[in-house]
Amino acid sequence: MTTNNGGPAFPCDHLVDDDGVSLSSGMTLRDYFAAKAMQGDISRVGYYQREEHMLTAAKNAYAMADAMLRAREIT
Repeated sequence: MTTNNGGPAFPCDHLVDDDGVSLSSGMTLRDYFAAKAMQGDISRVGYYQREEHMLTAAKNAYAMADAMLRAREIT
């Protein structure tokens, strides 16, 4: 199963090769959504002192990003 990454978050038309393939698509929309979710979580909790807490927060951020991508398909 392939994870829906939403494609590029900030695509640039002008950065393509001769075949029209993007040379620099940057971060994916999934990564962008996860970063925003993580930012919100950190602002609520503060910061994490233990690595396992950071890993759990990161997994939760990607779960939220996946939910946001699914919601885009529904609406």
